[in-house]
Amino acid sequence: MGQYKHHVFVCTSGKTCPSQGSELVHAELKRRVKVAGLRGVVRVNHAGCLNQCGHGPMVVVYPQDVWYARVDERGARRIVAEHLVGGRVVEDYRYHAPPGDNKDV
Repeated sequence: MGQYKHHVFVCTSGKTCPSQGSELVHAELKRRVKVAGLRGVVRVNHAGCLNQCGHGPMVVVYPQDVWYARVDERGARRIVAEHLVGGRVVEDYRYHAPPGDNKDV
């Protein structure tokens, strides 16, 4: 295992994620990680554009390489509770796309 059990990236730049509430998602993820007692175990970071414009806000959890799309604050809470704490992918927000850029805009 690396320094963190999970590393979570939230797209907070690019053409669309910022206007879709990605800063609120980032803040909620950080807050919920702290409340869950996962500081030092889970790292939540801002990310540059993930080249999935139009599907955001985008969230990626490593090392599992699980991508989430259209994440809102409720989704952020579920990702922490179900995925980061419970070990289950949140299928309602899971993003399946072919490798590479998948921009809708």
